[in-house]
Amino acid sequence: MNNQKQQKPTLTGQRFKTRKRDEKERFDPTQFQESIVQGLNQTGSDLEAVAKFLDASGAKLDYRRYAETLFDILVAGGMLAPGGSISDDLTRTEFCLFTAQEDLETMQAYAQVFNKLIRRYKYLEKGFEEEIKKLLLFLKGFTESERNKLAMLTGILLANGNISAAVIGSLFNENVVKEGVSAAFAVKLFKSWIYERDINAVAVALRKVSMDNRLMELFPANKRSCEHFSKYFTDAGLKELSDFARNQEAIGSRKELQKELQEMMAPLFVHSPHAFFMGQSIETNPLVY
Repeated sequence: MNNQKQQKPTLTGQRFKTRKRDEKERFDPTQFQESIVQGLNQTGSDLEAVAKFLDASGAKLDYRRYAETLFDILVAGGMLAPGGSISDDLTRTEFCLFTAQEDLETMQAYAQVFNKLIRRYKYLEKGFEEEIKKLLLFLKGFTESERNKLAMLTGILLANGNISAAVIGSLFNENVVKEGVSAAFAVKLFKSWIYERDINAVAVALRKVSMDNRLMELFPANKRSCEHFSKYFTDAGLKELSDFARNQEAIGSRKELQKELQEMMAPLFVHSPHAFFMGQSIETNPLVY
C-alpha cells in the first residue's frame, strides 16, 4: 500500500492570494484612463449617456483605487500633473467639464453627473472633495474660461451639499491669492451658490466649517479690509455677500471688545467674585446685604 500523499491536481483558473506588495506594484492608472476616455468619447456630449456609462463602469473598473484619475478626466479630460497641466503623451478626451459650454445650465447638468456618480458609489465622496480642493490649488494652471466653469460647478455642488464649504480653504493659498485669481473665482462661485440657495444657507454652511470669518483672506494682506471686500463684491453684483462680511466684521469687533473688557475687569474679581456691586467692594457698600 502506497502511504505517500498524492498531490491534488491544480484547477484551471485557480486564484492565488496576492501579496500587498505585488498589488501596489501593479498600480497603473494608464489603462484605467484609456477605458474611461474610450467610454466618454463614445457617449460624447450626451450627459445622460455619460452618467449611465459611469454607473455601469463602476462594476468593472476600480473606482476606489483610481478615484483621482477618474475625476481628473471628467473635469479636465485627462490626468493632471502638479500645477494643472495635462501630459500630451497620455490619452485624453475632449468631452469633459473644461470643454463644455460656459453657462450655468450646462454646469448644473454636469453637477448632476457627479451627484449621480457619488450617490451610486458612496466611497467616492471623500475623494471627490479632495479632488475639488486640489483643483482650486491648480487654478493658475487653467484658462480663465476653465476657472469660470469650475467656479460655477463648485458653487452648485456646495448648494447641493455634495461637498463641504471647507474646500474654500484652498482659495486662501498665497499662490492663487496674490494675482487676484482667488477673488475672481470666488465671485463666480458665490453667484452660482446664492442663485441655487440664498445668502442665509451660504452663511450657515460657512459657519459650520469656521470659514465665515476668513473671507478677507481671498485678498492679499495689503487689501484685507472690510471696505475693499465690500466694494469688490458689491461691484461684482454680490451685495448680499458684502453685507454678510460687514456683519461678521462687526460681530468680531464686539467680541474683541468684550474680551478686552473682561481682561480689564478680571483683577477686580480676584479676591471675591461676589464682592463687587456698582463699582464698590462689600466693605465700602454695606447695602449689598
